[in-house]
Amino acid sequence: MGNQHTRPRILVFSTDKISDPGIDQAGLRKIHYSPSVYVISLPCSSGIKPRWIMHAFNQGFDGVFIAADGHECSYSSKCPEYTNMIIEESQRLMKEANISPKRIRMAAICSVCAEPFASHMANFTRILAELE
Repeated sequence: MGNQHTRPRILVFSTDKISDPGIDQAGLRKIHYSPSVYVISLPCSSGIKPRWIMHAFNQGFDGVFIAADGHECSYSSKCPEYTNMIIEESQRLMKEANISPKRIRMAAICSVCAEPFASHMANFTRILAELE
């Protein structure tokens, strides 16, 4: 995990049609969030694999944030339920690896959610810094 001299590194799994536009708006509108936030785009949040989340921690990320589709998903009406199951399985694996389950978060981020995204990143950064 990170150290107290650097900002926590956060990997964001985002969806190309739903949350990416909101995250892009944050950048276009110059709404500040930590430069140690890295975004990977996917078609649907229910396609994330728990092993990808664990790989992020193994690669030195301090936290993983899933910018979920919520009920706006065009791929599955059960996307929120599937994504929640992915979080639960990931938390189980994290506990086995002695990684605090507080290091993973999820929120529905829509195409106009620039401010909420930046707020989530600021809050998550604070939480991760306190865990150090």
